[in-house]
Amino acid sequence: MAPVYSLSKAMGSKLFLTTSATVLLLSAFLSVLDHFSLPSVDEESDLRNVIPIAGAAGPESLAFDPQGGGPYTGVSDGRIIKWLQDERRWIDFAVTSAQREGCEGGGPQHGEHEQRESICGRPLGLGFNKRTGNLFIADAYMGLLVVGPQGGLATPIATEADGVPFGFTNGLDIDQQTGFVYFTDSSSRYRRRNYVSVIARGDSTGRLLKYDPGSGQTTVILGNLTFPNGVALSRDGDFLLVADTTNCRILKVWLQSSNAGRVEVFAGGLPGFPDNIQRNEAGEFWVAIHARRGQLLKWVLSFSRVGRAVVEVSPFDLTKLHSVLGKWSGSGSRLVGVRLSKGGEVVEVVEDGRRNGWKFVSEVKERDGKLWIGSISMPFVGMQEMEKAS
Repeated sequence: MAPVYSLSKAMGSKLFLTTSATVLLLSAFLSVLDHFSLPSVDEESDLRNVIPIAGAAGPESLAFDPQGGGPYTGVSDGRIIKWLQDERRWIDFAVTSAQREGCEGGGPQHGEHEQRESICGRPLGLGFNKRTGNLFIADAYMGLLVVGPQGGLATPIATEADGVPFGFTNGLDIDQQTGFVYFTDSSSRYRRRNYVSVIARGDSTGRLLKYDPGSGQTTVILGNLTFPNGVALSRDGDFLLVADTTNCRILKVWLQSSNAGRVEVFAGGLPGFPDNIQRNEAGEFWVAIHARRGQLLKWVLSFSRVGRAVVEVSPFDLTKLHSVLGKWSGSGSRLVGVRLSKGGEVVEVVEDGRRNGWKFVSEVKERDGKLWIGSISMPFVGMQEMEKAS
Protein backbone atom coordinates (compact mmCIF):
# COMPACT_ATOMS: atom_id res chain seq x y z
CA MET A 1 0.00 0.00 0.00
CA ALA A 2 3.04 2.27 0.33
CA PRO A 3 2.97 3.40 -3.34
CA VAL A 4 -0.71 4.28 -3.06
CA TYR A 5 0.00 6.29 0.08
CA SER A 6 2.86 8.16 -1.59
CA LEU A 7 0.74 8.97 -4.65
CA SER A 8 -2.10 10.15 -2.48
CA LYS A 9 0.25 12.24 -0.43
CA ALA A 10 1.76 13.81 -3.54
CA MET A 11 -1.67 14.60 -4.96
CA GLY A 12 -2.72 16.09 -1.66
CA SER A 13 0.39 18.22 -1.54
CA LYS A 14 -0.21 19.53 -5.06
CA LEU A 15 -3.85 20.25 -4.22
CA PHE A 16 -2.73 22.12 -1.12
CA LEU A 17 -0.26 24.22 -3.09
CA THR A 18 -2.83 24.95 -5.79
CA THR A 19 -5.41 25.97 -3.23
CA SER A 20 -2.85 28.04 -1.32
CA ALA A 21 -1.76 29.85 -4.45
CA THR A 22 -5.35 30.57 -5.46
CA VAL A 23 -6.30 31.82 -2.01
CA LEU A 24 -3.14 33.89 -1.83
CA LEU A 25 -3.80 35.68 -5.10
CA LEU A 26 -7.50 36.16 -4.44
CA SER A 27 -6.64 37.54 -1.01
CA ALA A 28 -4.18 39.94 -2.60
CA PHE A 29 -6.82 41.08 -5.08
CA LEU A 30 -9.58 41.52 -2.53
CA SER A 31 -7.37 43.12 0.11
CA VAL A 32 -6.42 45.97 -2.19
CA LEU A 33 -9.61 46.27 -4.21
CA ASP A 34 -11.16 48.62 -1.67
CA HIS A 35 -8.28 51.03 -2.19
CA PHE A 36 -8.45 50.97 -5.98
CA SER A 37 -10.43 53.08 -8.37
CA LEU A 38 -10.49 53.31 -12.12
CA PRO A 39 -8.14 56.07 -13.35
CA SER A 40 -9.86 59.31 -14.13
CA VAL A 41 -9.68 61.08 -17.47
CA ASP A 42 -7.85 64.00 -15.89
CA GLU A 43 -5.27 61.67 -14.40
CA GLU A 44 -4.48 60.01 -17.72
CA SER A 45 -4.59 63.07 -19.97
CA ASP A 46 -2.71 65.89 -18.26
CA LEU A 47 -0.89 67.01 -21.41
CA ARG A 48 1.22 69.49 -19.47
CA ASN A 49 3.37 66.64 -18.21
CA VAL A 50 3.04 63.90 -20.82
CA ILE A 51 3.82 63.34 -24.49
CA PRO A 52 1.14 60.97 -25.85
CA ILE A 53 2.03 58.07 -28.13
CA ALA A 54 -0.64 57.11 -30.66
CA GLY A 55 -1.27 53.44 -31.42
CA ALA A 56 1.27 51.98 -29.00
CA ALA A 57 2.36 52.05 -25.37
CA GLY A 58 5.26 51.22 -23.10
CA PRO A 59 8.13 53.68 -23.76
CA GLU A 60 10.46 51.57 -21.62
CA SER A 61 13.79 53.35 -22.17
CA LEU A 62 14.70 56.82 -23.44
CA ALA A 63 17.78 57.92 -25.38
CA PHE A 64 19.00 61.13 -27.03
CA ASP A 65 21.26 61.08 -30.09
CA PRO A 66 24.71 62.77 -30.17
CA GLN A 67 23.15 65.92 -31.64
CA GLY A 68 20.62 66.14 -28.81
CA GLY A 69 17.68 64.93 -30.86
CA GLY A 70 14.92 62.87 -29.33
CA PRO A 71 14.07 61.26 -27.12
CA TYR A 72 14.01 57.92 -28.90
CA THR A 73 12.06 55.09 -27.30
CA GLY A 74 10.94 51.53 -28.02
CA VAL A 75 7.22 50.80 -27.81
CA SER A 76 4.84 47.86 -27.59
CA ASP A 77 4.44 47.17 -31.32
CA GLY A 78 8.19 46.71 -31.84
CA ARG A 79 8.98 50.15 -33.27
CA ILE A 80 11.61 52.57 -32.06
CA ILE A 81 10.21 56.07 -32.46
CA LYS A 82 11.79 59.52 -32.31
CA TRP A 83 10.25 62.66 -30.86
CA LEU A 84 10.57 65.78 -33.03
CA GLN A 85 10.40 68.61 -30.54
CA ASP A 86 9.95 71.43 -33.08
CA GLU A 87 7.11 69.62 -34.82
CA ARG A 88 5.64 68.13 -31.64
CA ARG A 89 5.20 64.67 -33.11
CA TRP A 90 6.68 61.18 -33.15
CA ILE A 91 8.17 59.59 -36.26
CA ASP A 92 9.21 55.99 -36.93
CA PHE A 93 12.97 55.48 -36.63
CA ALA A 94 13.75 51.75 -36.50
CA VAL A 95 12.40 48.23 -35.99
CA THR A 96 14.04 45.12 -34.57
CA SER A 97 12.15 42.54 -36.67
CA ALA A 98 11.58 42.32 -40.42
CA GLN A 99 8.24 40.61 -39.76
CA ARG A 100 5.90 43.57 -39.42
CA GLU A 101 2.63 42.11 -40.65
CA GLY A 102 -0.01 42.52 -37.97
CA CYS A 103 2.35 44.33 -35.60
CA GLU A 104 0.88 47.82 -35.69
CA GLY A 105 -2.66 48.80 -34.84
CA GLY A 106 -4.83 46.87 -32.41
CA GLY A 107 -5.13 47.84 -28.78
CA PRO A 108 -1.85 48.07 -26.87
CA GLN A 109 -3.68 48.79 -23.63
CA HIS A 110 -5.53 45.47 -23.86
CA GLY A 111 -2.56 43.25 -24.63
CA GLU A 112 -2.87 42.69 -28.38
CA HIS A 113 0.73 43.80 -28.96
CA GLU A 114 1.99 41.59 -26.15
CA GLN A 115 0.66 38.50 -27.91
CA ARG A 116 2.88 39.19 -30.95
CA GLU A 117 5.95 40.74 -29.36
CA SER A 118 8.04 37.59 -29.87
CA ILE A 119 7.45 38.10 -33.61
CA CYS A 120 7.36 41.88 -33.87
CA GLY A 121 10.06 42.50 -31.26
CA ARG A 122 9.95 44.41 -27.98
CA PRO A 123 12.81 46.94 -27.75
CA LEU A 124 13.73 47.79 -24.16
CA GLY A 125 17.14 49.27 -23.32
CA LEU A 126 18.54 51.88 -25.73
CA GLY A 127 21.86 53.67 -25.95
CA PHE A 128 23.79 55.70 -28.52
CA ASN A 129 27.48 55.40 -29.23
CA LYS A 130 28.23 59.13 -29.28
CA ARG A 131 31.20 58.75 -31.64
CA THR A 132 29.54 56.69 -34.37
CA GLY A 133 25.91 57.71 -33.84
CA ASN A 134 24.89 54.04 -33.84
CA LEU A 135 21.96 53.09 -31.63
CA PHE A 136 22.32 49.87 -29.63
CA ILE A 137 19.11 48.10 -28.70
CA ALA A 138 18.34 45.41 -26.12
CA ASP A 139 15.25 43.69 -27.48
CA ALA A 140 13.56 41.29 -25.06
CA TYR A 141 13.19 38.63 -27.79
CA MET A 142 15.66 39.51 -30.54
CA GLY A 143 18.75 39.99 -28.38
CA LEU A 144 21.29 42.78 -28.76
CA LEU A 145 21.00 44.77 -32.01
CA VAL A 146 22.42 47.90 -33.61
CA VAL A 147 21.09 50.39 -36.16
CA GLY A 148 22.87 53.28 -37.88
CA PRO A 149 22.13 57.00 -37.53
CA GLN A 150 19.57 56.83 -40.35
CA GLY A 151 17.51 54.12 -38.66
CA GLY A 152 15.70 51.31 -40.46
CA LEU A 153 15.91 47.59 -39.73
CA ALA A 154 18.30 46.90 -36.86
CA THR A 155 21.01 44.23 -37.20
CA PRO A 156 21.32 41.47 -34.57
CA ILE A 157 24.84 41.32 -33.12
CA ALA A 158 24.41 38.97 -30.15
CA THR A 159 21.75 36.38 -29.32
CA GLU A 160 23.63 34.07 -26.94
CA ALA A 161 26.64 33.80 -24.66
CA ASP A 162 28.58 30.67 -23.67
CA GLY A 163 26.14 28.63 -25.72
CA VAL A 164 23.10 29.79 -23.75
CA PRO A 165 20.55 31.79 -25.77
CA PHE A 166 19.26 35.05 -24.35
CA GLY A 167 15.77 34.68 -22.94
CA PHE A 168 14.95 38.22 -21.85
CA THR A 169 17.42 40.87 -23.05
CA ASN A 170 16.74 44.00 -21.05
CA GLY A 171 18.89 46.98 -19.99
CA LEU A 172 22.10 48.38 -21.45
CA ASP A 173 24.73 51.08 -21.16
CA ILE A 174 27.72 51.97 -23.34
CA ASP A 175 31.28 52.82 -22.38
CA GLN A 176 31.89 55.81 -24.63
CA GLN A 177 35.66 55.40 -24.34
CA THR A 178 35.98 51.74 -25.31
CA GLY A 179 32.69 51.19 -27.14
CA PHE A 180 31.88 48.20 -24.94
CA VAL A 181 28.17 47.55 -24.51
CA TYR A 182 27.13 46.27 -21.08
CA PHE A 183 23.71 44.65 -20.96
CA THR A 184 21.50 42.22 -19.06
CA ASP A 185 19.70 39.00 -19.88
CA SER A 186 17.08 38.98 -17.11
CA SER A 187 16.21 35.28 -17.36
CA SER A 188 16.93 32.29 -19.54
CA ARG A 189 13.80 30.57 -18.24
CA TYR A 190 11.03 33.20 -18.48
CA ARG A 191 10.27 35.61 -21.30
CA ARG A 192 9.39 39.28 -20.90
CA ARG A 193 5.64 38.66 -21.02
CA ASN A 194 6.04 36.61 -17.80
CA TYR A 195 8.33 39.02 -15.97
CA VAL A 196 6.36 38.86 -12.70
CA SER A 197 7.06 35.12 -12.57
CA VAL A 198 10.79 35.86 -12.59
CA ILE A 199 10.33 37.67 -9.28
CA ALA A 200 7.76 35.36 -7.67
CA ARG A 201 9.73 32.24 -8.60
CA GLY A 202 13.03 33.70 -7.40
CA ASP A 203 14.53 32.78 -10.78
CA SER A 204 18.32 33.12 -10.77
CA THR A 205 19.21 32.43 -14.40
CA GLY A 206 19.89 36.08 -15.20
CA ARG A 207 23.24 37.35 -16.46
CA LEU A 208 25.26 40.54 -16.83
CA LEU A 209 27.15 40.63 -20.13
CA LYS A 210 29.61 42.65 -22.20
CA TYR A 211 29.70 43.01 -25.97
CA ASP A 212 32.95 44.10 -27.61
CA PRO A 213 32.19 45.71 -31.02
CA GLY A 214 35.84 45.37 -32.02
CA SER A 215 35.98 41.60 -31.74
CA GLY A 216 32.26 40.91 -31.96
CA GLN A 217 32.56 38.77 -28.83
CA THR A 218 30.04 38.61 -25.98
CA THR A 219 31.26 37.57 -22.54
CA VAL A 220 29.48 36.83 -19.29
CA ILE A 221 30.54 39.11 -16.45
CA LEU A 222 28.17 37.68 -13.81
CA GLY A 223 25.78 34.75 -13.81
CA ASN A 224 23.15 33.30 -11.48
CA LEU A 225 21.52 36.69 -10.96
CA THR A 226 17.93 37.27 -9.81
CA PHE A 227 16.27 39.50 -12.40
CA PRO A 228 19.19 41.72 -13.43
CA ASN A 229 17.61 44.75 -15.04
CA GLY A 230 18.98 48.24 -15.72
CA VAL A 231 22.72 48.94 -15.92
CA ALA A 232 24.78 52.13 -15.67
CA LEU A 233 28.49 52.89 -15.82
CA SER A 234 30.13 55.25 -13.39
CA ARG A 235 31.37 58.55 -14.82
CA ASP A 236 34.98 57.31 -14.73
CA GLY A 237 34.10 53.87 -16.04
CA ASP A 238 35.65 52.13 -13.05
CA PHE A 239 32.50 50.36 -11.92
CA LEU A 240 29.14 49.26 -13.25
CA LEU A 241 25.78 49.26 -11.49
CA VAL A 242 23.12 46.64 -12.15
CA ALA A 243 19.60 46.55 -10.74
CA ASP A 244 18.77 43.37 -8.80
CA THR A 245 15.02 43.75 -9.22
CA THR A 246 13.89 40.74 -7.19
CA ASN A 247 15.81 41.83 -4.09
CA CYS A 248 15.11 45.57 -4.43
CA ARG A 249 18.75 46.54 -4.48
CA ILE A 250 21.53 47.83 -6.74
CA LEU A 251 24.74 45.84 -7.16
CA LYS A 252 28.12 47.39 -7.88
CA VAL A 253 30.59 45.52 -10.09
CA TRP A 254 34.14 46.84 -10.09
CA LEU A 255 35.71 46.92 -13.57
CA GLN A 256 39.05 48.56 -12.87
CA SER A 257 41.73 48.98 -10.16
CA SER A 258 42.66 46.36 -7.58
CA ASN A 259 38.95 45.80 -6.94
CA ALA A 260 38.30 44.59 -10.51
CA GLY A 261 35.84 41.70 -10.46
CA ARG A 262 34.56 42.44 -6.98
CA VAL A 263 30.79 42.62 -6.47
CA GLU A 264 29.15 44.49 -3.61
CA VAL A 265 25.80 45.99 -2.68
CA PHE A 266 25.71 49.63 -3.76
CA ALA A 267 22.23 50.41 -2.44
CA GLY A 268 20.00 47.96 -0.55
CA GLY A 269 16.52 48.13 0.89
CA LEU A 270 15.06 50.25 -1.89
CA PRO A 271 11.37 51.13 -1.41
CA GLY A 272 10.33 49.21 -4.52
CA PHE A 273 11.45 47.14 -7.48
CA PRO A 274 14.21 48.91 -9.43
CA ASP A 275 14.17 49.03 -13.22
CA ASN A 276 16.50 51.14 -15.36
CA ILE A 277 19.40 53.15 -13.97
CA GLN A 278 20.57 56.43 -15.50
CA ARG A 279 23.62 58.46 -14.50
CA ASN A 280 23.29 62.25 -14.45
CA GLU A 281 25.96 64.85 -15.25
CA ALA A 282 26.99 65.05 -11.59
CA GLY A 283 27.80 61.34 -11.49
CA GLU A 284 24.72 60.46 -9.42
CA PHE A 285 22.26 57.76 -10.42
CA TRP A 286 18.52 57.85 -11.03
CA VAL A 287 16.81 54.52 -10.36
CA ALA A 288 13.30 54.04 -11.72
CA ILE A 289 10.95 52.23 -9.34
CA HIS A 290 8.51 49.95 -11.15
CA ALA A 291 6.26 49.38 -8.12
CA ARG A 292 6.37 49.42 -4.36
CA ARG A 293 7.23 46.18 -2.63
CA GLY A 294 4.13 45.28 -0.63
CA GLN A 295 4.07 43.11 2.47
CA LEU A 296 2.28 40.28 0.68
CA LEU A 297 4.96 39.91 -1.98
CA LYS A 298 7.67 40.17 0.68
CA TRP A 299 6.09 37.13 2.35
CA VAL A 300 5.88 35.21 -0.94
CA LEU A 301 9.55 35.89 -1.67
CA SER A 302 10.55 34.78 1.82
CA PHE A 303 9.32 31.24 1.14
CA SER A 304 10.59 29.72 -2.09
CA ARG A 305 8.03 26.89 -1.90
CA VAL A 306 5.19 29.39 -1.90
CA GLY A 307 6.73 31.31 -4.80
CA ARG A 308 7.08 28.15 -6.86
CA ALA A 309 3.47 27.21 -6.14
CA VAL A 310 2.17 30.62 -7.16
CA VAL A 311 4.00 30.42 -10.49
CA GLU A 312 3.63 26.75 -11.35
CA VAL A 313 0.11 25.82 -10.24
CA SER A 314 -1.78 29.08 -9.96
CA PRO A 315 -4.68 29.46 -12.44
CA PHE A 316 -3.84 33.17 -12.75
CA ASP A 317 -1.47 34.92 -15.16
CA LEU A 318 0.61 36.82 -12.62
CA THR A 319 1.85 39.46 -15.02
CA LYS A 320 -1.65 40.27 -16.25
CA LEU A 321 -3.00 40.34 -12.69
CA HIS A 322 -0.20 42.69 -11.65
CA SER A 323 -0.92 44.94 -14.64
CA VAL A 324 -4.67 45.06 -13.94
CA LEU A 325 -4.23 45.87 -10.27
CA GLY A 326 -1.64 48.55 -11.04
CA LYS A 327 -3.77 50.27 -13.68
CA TRP A 328 -6.72 50.39 -11.28
CA SER A 329 -4.69 52.09 -8.58
CA GLY A 330 -5.97 55.61 -8.22
CA SER A 331 -5.40 56.69 -4.65
CA GLY A 332 -2.40 58.46 -3.18
CA SER A 333 0.91 59.32 -4.82
CA ARG A 334 2.96 56.78 -6.73
CA LEU A 335 6.65 56.19 -6.36
CA VAL A 336 8.50 57.18 -9.53
CA GLY A 337 12.18 56.86 -8.69
CA VAL A 338 15.06 57.61 -6.37
CA ARG A 339 18.29 59.53 -6.87
CA LEU A 340 21.39 57.88 -5.44
CA SER A 341 24.62 59.63 -4.57
CA LYS A 342 27.98 58.44 -5.90
CA GLY A 343 28.25 56.41 -2.72
CA GLY A 344 24.82 54.79 -2.96
CA GLU A 345 22.88 56.92 -0.48
CA VAL A 346 19.29 57.91 -1.31
CA VAL A 347 19.36 61.69 -1.69
CA GLU A 348 15.97 62.22 -3.34
CA VAL A 349 12.69 60.34 -3.72
CA VAL A 350 10.33 61.39 -6.52
CA GLU A 351 6.62 60.61 -6.37
CA ASP A 352 3.79 61.35 -8.76
CA GLY A 353 1.88 63.46 -6.26
CA ARG A 354 0.13 65.36 -9.06
CA ARG A 355 -1.47 62.18 -10.40
CA ASN A 356 -0.03 62.38 -13.91
CA GLY A 357 -0.83 58.72 -14.48
CA TRP A 358 2.81 57.58 -14.21
CA LYS A 359 2.56 53.84 -13.48
CA PHE A 360 4.95 50.92 -13.88
CA VAL A 361 7.81 53.42 -14.24
CA SER A 362 10.83 51.98 -16.04
CA GLU A 363 13.06 55.00 -16.53
CA VAL A 364 13.90 58.32 -14.90
CA LYS A 365 16.33 60.33 -17.01
CA GLU A 366 17.66 63.75 -16.03
CA ARG A 367 18.41 66.08 -18.93
CA ASP A 368 18.53 69.87 -19.27
CA GLY A 369 16.75 70.51 -15.99
CA LYS A 370 13.95 68.04 -16.72
CA LEU A 371 13.06 64.54 -15.61
CA TRP A 372 11.96 62.30 -18.46
CA ILE A 373 9.79 59.38 -17.33
CA GLY A 374 9.42 56.06 -19.15
CA SER A 375 6.99 53.21 -18.42
CA ILE A 376 6.53 49.64 -19.59
CA SER A 377 2.79 50.07 -20.14
CA MET A 378 1.59 53.68 -20.27
CA PRO A 379 0.81 55.28 -23.70
CA PHE A 380 2.95 58.36 -23.14
CA VAL A 381 6.35 59.67 -22.03
CA GLY A 382 6.34 61.77 -18.89
CA MET A 383 8.28 65.00 -18.53
CA GLN A 384 8.61 67.34 -15.57
CA GLU A 385 10.76 70.30 -14.66
CA MET A 386 13.27 69.39 -11.94
CA GLU A 387 12.22 72.21 -9.63
CA LYS A 388 8.61 71.03 -9.86
CA ALA A 389 9.37 67.37 -9.09
CA SER A 390 7.34 66.24 -6.08
